[in-house]
Amino acid sequence: MSIVTDVLLNTLGDALTLDVRACERFEIYASLLSQWNKKFNLTAITEPSAVAVKHFADSLMLLKYIDVPQGAKLIDVGTGAGFPGVALLIARNDIKLTAIDGTGKKLDFVRMLLNELGLDAEVVHVRAEEAGQSADFREKFDVATARAVASLNELCEYCMPFVRIGGTFAPMKGAAGEDELKLARGALKLLGGEIAACECFNLPECGERCVINIKKISQTPPRYPRPSAQIAKRPL
Repeated sequence: MSIVTDVLLNTLGDALTLDVRACERFEIYASLLSQWNKKFNLTAITEPSAVAVKHFADSLMLLKYIDVPQGAKLIDVGTGAGFPGVALLIARNDIKLTAIDGTGKKLDFVRMLLNELGLDAEVVHVRAEEAGQSADFREKFDVATARAVASLNELCEYCMPFVRIGGTFAPMKGAAGEDELKLARGALKLLGGEIAACECFNLPECGERCVINIKKISQTPPRYPRPSAQIAKRPL
């Protein structure tokens, strides 16, 4: 057992079980991330044990706190180097993953990674606010998630339009997650969301983390998401 697998399994404890193939894929993921990071700035976290905790384990904690149905359509908004989307797909390869990002080089890495891992996903180079207004993506997903993308009162406008009624928006946040949630309550209500839970936990060397569970109970008004400049200038 290598350091990545050892640290990952020890960190997850009884939160999630990974089979041998999943562990092998996380090993490959960590190696490729390190190699590509020498050419492109994918992440500031490259040391194997840190990758295992701060990227892999952190991403997988979503599965402990969010009910992701078998075969669920899940969109990872601002996937970057594949977090949390590809990590979730490794653990649950029944998920129908769509990974979107506005940075082409990061998506080149994700496409290569999926090919090396023998996994399938839809990888789309598009800005979230544009995809959210597209009939191909709008209200098509059982789960939308995002990690380290934007403050929640902005992030909810980017992500809620993707979620079908009855689905879940599950942003992943740090120690400020509960405070961000208080500021975003009005925006979430306007966008058709209802807060179900805010689950906080601690990860080694990461401190407090939060997985927020927001249910989509009504359609998002057609005017949202607005252009990114408006979202940033006048958050809901």
